[in-house]
Amino acid sequence: MDNPEIIVFPTIDKLAEYAAGLLNTVIAETADGEYLTIALSGGSTPKRIFNYISSHDKGKTDWEKVRFFWVDERCVPPDDDESNYKMTRLRLLENIAIPEQNIFRIHGEADPEKEAICYSNIIGGNVPFENNLPRFDLIILGLGEDGHTASIFPGNTVMFQSAKICEVATHPQSGQKRISITGPVINNAREVFFIVTGPNKADIVARILQDSNTGLPASLVKPANGKLTWLLDADAAGKLKSGSL
Repeated sequence: MDNPEIIVFPTIDKLAEYAAGLLNTVIAETADGEYLTIALSGGSTPKRIFNYISSHDKGKTDWEKVRFFWVDERCVPPDDDESNYKMTRLRLLENIAIPEQNIFRIHGEADPEKEAICYSNIIGGNVPFENNLPRFDLIILGLGEDGHTASIFPGNTVMFQSAKICEVATHPQSGQKRISITGPVINNAREVFFIVTGPNKADIVARILQDSNTGLPASLVKPANGKLTWLLDADAAGKLKSGSL
């Protein structure tokens, strides 16, 4: 990979503390009248970070400056336990003072093909463009044990050449439909964070960070004019060679 920054934390809690502090700093530096556009991921690690932010938010963060979007969503209703939106709502959104109009969820209950177009239009109307693509200020990604990220799975890396903002993806094992932003949108962001924790991710983290030719979706995340940072706990970084850090 093109020399991403790799930061390893002794525990998930320390990682969450760092990520929350970084987010608060960036929000504070956002000028009045401007918006910080952030695309969120689901999963257990973001849940820990959202919990930390919620429990430490003292009303000092100006959430009106933030617009939240989602990297991907399962095609389920918003009250389904598999919904990325539901997890974020329960763990973060209900506990902070963010205006409802600053929250742009993917409607997983809608027809997938129509919603992919609709959400592309929502992003296009609320995120500034650069290089003829939406340019998010921050995209937060997770990493699957198979090397997938967002809902871009192995065997479907053509989504990194897509001309669309969003596409419908299919989970290779379950057949579940998902809606996901595409690779070019990810690689057009100002900053991209991979946030990865747990010993079950150690093999795939080492593979991706130490072999630039895996061809796996996560290996193709290379912001063209932005910064890529990997935030790992000690377990996820456990199989990295010292030269990779």
